[in-house]
Amino acid sequence: MTDNLHVYDLGHDIHLIDLLDMGERARTGCYVIRGAKTALVDVGASPSQPQILAGLAKLGIAPEKIDYVILTHIHLDHAGGMGFLLPLLPNATVVCHPRAARHVIDPSRLIAGAQAVYGDQLQRLFGQILPVPEERVLIREDGETLDLGEGHFLTFYDTPGHARHHFSIHDRGAEGIFTGDTVGLRHVPELTGWDFTVILPSTSPSEFDCKAVLDSIAKLEPLGAKRIYHAHFGMTEPASEAFERVKRIVVDYDRIARESFTPGMSSDVIAGKLGEYVRADLAALGHIVHDLSGLQFDLQINAQGLLYNLEREHKKKQA
Repeated sequence: MTDNLHVYDLGHDIHLIDLLDMGERARTGCYVIRGAKTALVDVGASPSQPQILAGLAKLGIAPEKIDYVILTHIHLDHAGGMGFLLPLLPNATVVCHPRAARHVIDPSRLIAGAQAVYGDQLQRLFGQILPVPEERVLIREDGETLDLGEGHFLTFYDTPGHARHHFSIHDRGAEGIFTGDTVGLRHVPELTGWDFTVILPSTSPSEFDCKAVLDSIAKLEPLGAKRIYHAHFGMTEPASEAFERVKRIVVDYDRIARESFTPGMSSDVIAGKLGEYVRADLAALGHIVHDLSGLQFDLQINAQGLLYNLEREHKKKQA
């Protein structure tokens, strides 16, 4: 049994397994949905796979009882360990976005893109990234469904903004949406060391699009969900709290980056300004925070995504 195992019962036959992503508590999770059939949502990177197996054992679920592994998108912290894990789940089908399928089957371009972002830290952070057999991949288009039984009727929605290969999954029975990174990251005390939880948007490389984030949220809000299941990390209830914060702050992040932008600049400049913004935002909520080390990795990656988007726009204008 894996040490430091944390499995959360969120009600409605849904559990969350802490993947100890990057060796940190409550950074990234894998959801378990138990209907007549059982599904996992997002499985993290290869180093996290022992956590999943230990979590399933704690829940009394044999690996061969997993029917589906659903990937909200294929960034490595959500799906990098899929090919490594799948041989241990002999009856599971991988469910993914139409744009994601080819990268699940052949991850070579995904690896190259991640190498550009993470450099020599790639192997340490994400471990092995292995292909998934094509015959074990099921594509869900926008609006298509999957019935797990016992009320867990899932509908898939194309929700770009964080990534073009991203979908969110509405679970009718749980009255919730598994949003991956589309509706922000939920930073909890176990990760930050603070005594409160805060939701912030994710603007990481390489496909961030502010307008698309807002359009995706506008697509999800009318579903009337009561709760949001974030991959990072846990459940927000009411769902409106996550929607409202991300809609406001993603626009502010984009504005800050645009006001700071000069071609060829360092992303560190933007990361510093995002840090100042977050401190002010937290202060407005009554939280005086001087140490942002628990958010530093995310702020840096967000700054890289914002800068990448602006550099891409600049090159198009120059062409």
